[in-house]
Amino acid sequence: MDFPAALLARVLAKEDDGLVRLDFGLGEDAFAAALDAAGTMPLPPYIAARRAPDAQDRDDYQTLFARVAGAVAAPTAGLHFTPDLLARLAAAGIGRVEVTLHVGAGTFLPVKADDLRDHRIHAERGQITAEAAARINAARAAGGRIVAVGTTSLRVLEAAARDDGTIPPYDDETRLFIVPGYRFKAIDMLFTNFHLPRSTLFMLVSALAGRERMRAAYAHARAVGYRFYSYGDACLIERAG
Repeated sequence: MDFPAALLARVLAKEDDGLVRLDFGLGEDAFAAALDAAGTMPLPPYIAARRAPDAQDRDDYQTLFARVAGAVAAPTAGLHFTPDLLARLAAAGIGRVEVTLHVGAGTFLPVKADDLRDHRIHAERGQITAEAAARINAARAAGGRIVAVGTTSLRVLEAAARDDGTIPPYDDETRLFIVPGYRFKAIDMLFTNFHLPRSTLFMLVSALAGRERMRAAYAHARAVGYRFYSYGDACLIERAG
Protein backbone atom coordinates (compact mmCIF):
# COMPACT_ATOMS: atom_id res chain seq x y z
CA MET A 1 0.00 0.00 0.00
CA ASP A 2 1.36 3.45 -0.96
CA PHE A 3 1.19 6.08 1.77
CA PRO A 4 1.31 9.83 1.12
CA ALA A 5 4.61 11.49 2.00
CA ALA A 6 2.93 13.26 4.93
CA LEU A 7 2.44 9.90 6.65
CA LEU A 8 6.01 8.68 6.41
CA ALA A 9 7.41 8.38 9.93
CA ARG A 10 10.58 7.70 11.85
CA VAL A 11 10.45 4.93 14.46
CA LEU A 12 11.40 6.36 17.85
CA ALA A 13 10.94 3.29 20.02
CA LYS A 14 9.41 -0.16 20.22
CA GLU A 15 7.80 -0.82 23.59
CA ASP A 16 7.57 -4.17 25.38
CA ASP A 17 3.76 -4.07 25.26
CA GLY A 18 3.67 -3.98 21.46
CA LEU A 19 3.36 -0.23 21.02
CA VAL A 20 5.57 1.52 18.50
CA ARG A 21 6.30 5.23 18.92
CA LEU A 22 6.52 7.16 15.64
CA ASP A 23 7.53 10.68 14.70
CA PHE A 24 5.67 12.02 11.65
CA GLY A 25 7.22 15.48 11.95
CA LEU A 26 3.79 17.12 11.70
CA GLY A 27 1.73 19.37 13.93
CA GLU A 28 -1.49 18.02 15.40
CA ASP A 29 -3.83 19.65 12.86
CA ALA A 30 -1.70 18.69 9.84
CA PHE A 31 -1.38 15.11 11.09
CA ALA A 32 -5.15 14.83 11.64
CA ALA A 33 -5.81 16.18 8.14
CA ALA A 34 -3.37 13.69 6.59
CA LEU A 35 -4.98 10.79 8.42
CA ASP A 36 -8.46 11.89 7.40
CA ALA A 37 -7.42 12.14 3.76
CA ALA A 38 -5.61 8.81 3.57
CA GLY A 39 -7.31 6.69 6.20
CA THR A 40 -10.46 4.57 6.40
CA MET A 41 -12.69 3.70 9.31
CA PRO A 42 -10.67 1.36 11.62
CA LEU A 43 -13.08 -1.53 11.65
CA PRO A 44 -12.36 -4.51 13.91
CA PRO A 45 -10.45 -7.31 12.13
CA TYR A 46 -13.42 -9.69 12.19
CA ILE A 47 -15.31 -7.17 10.00
CA ALA A 48 -12.43 -5.82 7.94
CA ALA A 49 -11.31 -9.36 7.04
CA ARG A 50 -14.60 -9.91 5.20
CA ARG A 51 -14.84 -6.66 3.25
CA ALA A 52 -13.25 -3.29 2.74
CA PRO A 53 -14.56 -0.31 4.75
CA ASP A 54 -17.10 1.82 2.90
CA ALA A 55 -18.70 5.24 3.34
CA GLN A 56 -21.59 3.82 5.35
CA ASP A 57 -19.17 2.64 8.04
CA ARG A 58 -18.52 6.27 9.02
CA ASP A 59 -22.10 6.35 10.30
CA ASP A 60 -22.59 2.72 11.35
CA TYR A 61 -19.38 2.40 13.37
CA GLN A 62 -19.86 5.64 15.26
CA THR A 63 -22.04 6.42 18.27
CA LEU A 64 -24.46 9.31 18.68
CA PHE A 65 -22.31 10.57 21.53
CA ALA A 66 -19.05 11.00 19.59
CA ARG A 67 -17.69 14.53 19.99
CA VAL A 68 -13.89 14.50 20.20
CA ALA A 69 -11.47 12.52 18.04
CA GLY A 70 -9.03 10.27 19.89
CA ALA A 71 -10.34 6.72 20.31
CA VAL A 72 -8.98 3.80 18.28
CA ALA A 73 -12.41 2.11 18.18
CA ALA A 74 -16.05 2.85 18.86
CA PRO A 75 -17.34 2.27 22.41
CA THR A 76 -19.70 -0.37 21.11
CA ALA A 77 -22.37 -0.28 23.83
CA GLY A 78 -23.24 3.18 22.53
CA LEU A 79 -24.01 1.79 19.06
CA HIS A 80 -27.36 0.48 20.37
CA PHE A 81 -28.71 3.98 21.00
CA THR A 82 -30.79 5.89 18.44
CA PRO A 83 -32.38 9.37 18.62
CA ASP A 84 -35.75 7.72 19.19
CA LEU A 85 -34.44 5.63 22.08
CA LEU A 86 -32.80 8.66 23.71
CA ALA A 87 -36.10 10.55 23.42
CA ARG A 88 -37.98 7.67 25.05
CA LEU A 89 -35.46 7.50 27.90
CA ALA A 90 -35.80 11.25 28.48
CA ALA A 91 -39.60 10.96 28.45
CA ALA A 92 -39.31 8.26 31.13
CA GLY A 93 -37.37 10.67 33.35
CA ILE A 94 -33.98 9.01 32.85
CA GLY A 95 -31.24 11.62 32.80
CA ARG A 96 -28.18 11.40 30.57
CA VAL A 97 -24.68 12.73 31.12
CA GLU A 98 -21.83 12.44 28.62
CA VAL A 99 -18.24 11.65 29.62
CA THR A 100 -15.18 10.91 27.49
CA LEU A 101 -12.69 8.08 27.48
CA HIS A 102 -10.51 7.67 24.40
CA VAL A 103 -10.50 3.91 23.84
CA GLY A 104 -6.95 2.60 23.52
CA ALA A 105 -5.53 -0.43 21.75
CA GLY A 106 -4.82 -2.13 25.09
CA THR A 107 -8.55 -2.63 25.67
CA PHE A 108 -8.52 -5.37 23.03
CA LEU A 109 -5.33 -7.17 24.03
CA PRO A 110 -5.90 -10.65 25.51
CA VAL A 111 -4.52 -11.34 28.95
CA LYS A 112 -1.53 -13.69 28.59
CA ALA A 113 0.07 -13.25 32.01
CA ASP A 114 -0.49 -16.04 34.53
CA ASP A 115 -0.67 -13.43 37.29
CA LEU A 116 -3.15 -10.63 36.54
CA ARG A 117 -0.90 -8.19 38.36
CA ASP A 118 1.62 -8.65 35.55
CA HIS A 119 -0.81 -7.58 32.82
CA ARG A 120 -0.07 -4.04 31.69
CA ILE A 121 -2.95 -2.00 30.32
CA HIS A 122 -2.30 0.97 28.04
CA ALA A 123 -3.08 4.44 29.37
CA GLU A 124 -6.33 5.99 28.12
CA ARG A 125 -7.25 9.66 28.33
CA GLY A 126 -10.52 10.56 30.03
CA GLN A 127 -12.47 13.72 30.74
CA ILE A 128 -15.43 14.53 32.98
CA THR A 129 -16.54 18.17 32.97
CA ALA A 130 -17.51 20.02 36.15
CA GLU A 131 -21.11 20.17 34.90
CA ALA A 132 -21.23 16.43 34.21
CA ALA A 133 -19.71 15.62 37.62
CA ALA A 134 -22.25 17.85 39.38
CA ARG A 135 -25.18 16.19 37.60
CA ILE A 136 -23.93 12.69 38.44
CA ASN A 137 -23.43 13.61 42.10
CA ALA A 138 -26.88 15.24 42.26
CA ALA A 139 -28.52 12.14 40.80
CA ARG A 140 -26.87 9.89 43.36
CA ALA A 141 -27.68 12.26 46.23
CA ALA A 142 -31.35 12.16 45.16
CA GLY A 143 -31.36 8.36 45.38
CA GLY A 144 -30.88 7.65 41.70
CA ARG A 145 -28.79 4.86 40.24
CA ILE A 146 -25.78 5.51 38.02
CA VAL A 147 -25.86 3.33 34.90
CA ALA A 148 -22.68 3.32 32.81
CA VAL A 149 -23.21 2.79 29.09
CA GLY A 150 -20.22 0.69 28.12
CA THR A 151 -17.05 -0.32 29.89
CA THR A 152 -15.40 2.88 28.64
CA SER A 153 -17.81 5.09 30.57
CA LEU A 154 -17.47 2.83 33.58
CA ARG A 155 -13.67 3.03 33.60
CA VAL A 156 -13.49 6.81 33.45
CA LEU A 157 -16.11 7.15 36.20
CA GLU A 158 -14.32 4.68 38.44
CA ALA A 159 -10.95 6.26 37.71
CA ALA A 160 -12.29 9.65 38.79
CA ALA A 161 -14.40 8.55 41.76
CA ARG A 162 -13.51 9.41 45.32
CA ASP A 163 -13.77 6.75 48.04
CA ASP A 164 -17.25 8.02 48.97
CA GLY A 165 -18.46 7.55 45.40
CA THR A 166 -18.67 11.22 44.47
CA ILE A 167 -17.23 12.34 41.14
CA PRO A 168 -14.95 15.38 40.79
CA PRO A 169 -14.11 16.99 37.44
CA TYR A 170 -11.50 14.83 35.74
CA ASP A 171 -8.97 15.26 32.94
CA ASP A 172 -6.20 12.69 33.13
CA GLU A 173 -4.86 9.37 31.87
CA THR A 174 -5.91 6.14 33.51
CA ARG A 175 -4.51 2.60 33.53
CA LEU A 176 -7.33 1.30 35.71
CA PHE A 177 -7.51 -2.49 35.32
CA ILE A 178 -10.66 -3.85 36.95
CA VAL A 179 -10.60 -7.50 37.98
CA PRO A 180 -12.64 -9.57 40.46
CA GLY A 181 -12.12 -8.19 43.95
CA TYR A 182 -12.32 -4.57 42.81
CA ARG A 183 -14.63 -2.36 44.92
CA PHE A 184 -16.84 -0.25 42.69
CA LYS A 185 -17.41 3.30 43.90
CA ALA A 186 -19.14 5.23 41.14
CA ILE A 187 -21.62 3.02 39.27
CA ASP A 188 -24.57 0.80 40.12
CA MET A 189 -25.28 -0.84 36.76
CA LEU A 190 -23.58 -1.41 33.43
CA PHE A 191 -25.08 -1.64 29.94
CA THR A 192 -22.55 -3.49 27.78
CA ASN A 193 -22.06 -5.86 24.87
CA PHE A 194 -20.96 -9.47 25.31
CA HIS A 195 -17.17 -9.76 25.52
CA LEU A 196 -14.73 -12.54 24.74
CA PRO A 197 -13.31 -14.89 27.41
CA ARG A 198 -9.82 -14.06 28.74
CA SER A 199 -10.37 -10.42 27.83
CA THR A 200 -9.94 -7.55 30.25
CA LEU A 201 -13.57 -6.61 29.57
CA PHE A 202 -14.91 -9.99 30.66
CA MET A 203 -12.86 -9.65 33.84
CA LEU A 204 -14.46 -6.26 34.40
CA VAL A 205 -18.03 -7.57 34.13
CA SER A 206 -17.10 -10.53 36.34
CA ALA A 207 -15.83 -8.09 38.95
CA LEU A 208 -19.13 -6.23 38.76
CA ALA A 209 -21.59 -9.10 38.83
CA GLY A 210 -19.60 -12.10 40.06
CA ARG A 211 -17.75 -14.66 37.97
CA GLU A 212 -20.27 -17.50 38.29
CA ARG A 213 -23.17 -15.21 37.48
CA MET A 214 -21.44 -14.03 34.33
CA ARG A 215 -20.43 -17.54 33.33
CA ALA A 216 -24.08 -18.57 33.57
CA ALA A 217 -25.15 -15.53 31.56
CA TYR A 218 -22.62 -16.27 28.85
CA ALA A 219 -23.62 -19.94 28.73
CA HIS A 220 -27.20 -18.78 28.13
CA ALA A 221 -26.04 -16.32 25.45
CA ARG A 222 -24.17 -19.03 23.56
CA ALA A 223 -27.02 -21.51 23.90
CA VAL A 224 -29.63 -19.19 22.36
CA GLY A 225 -27.36 -17.62 19.76
CA TYR A 226 -26.72 -14.12 21.06
CA ARG A 227 -24.20 -12.19 18.99
CA PHE A 228 -20.85 -11.04 20.35
CA TYR A 229 -18.47 -8.36 19.03
CA SER A 230 -19.14 -4.79 17.94
CA TYR A 231 -22.56 -5.19 16.35
CA GLY A 232 -23.64 -7.86 18.79
CA ASP A 233 -26.17 -8.03 21.57
CA ALA A 234 -25.99 -6.23 24.91
CA CYS A 235 -27.00 -6.87 28.49
CA LEU A 236 -27.78 -4.78 31.58
CA ILE A 237 -25.75 -5.89 34.60
CA GLU A 238 -26.45 -4.99 38.21
CA ARG A 239 -23.61 -4.67 40.68
CA ALA A 240 -23.45 -7.70 42.97
CA GLY A 241 -24.45 -7.03 46.54
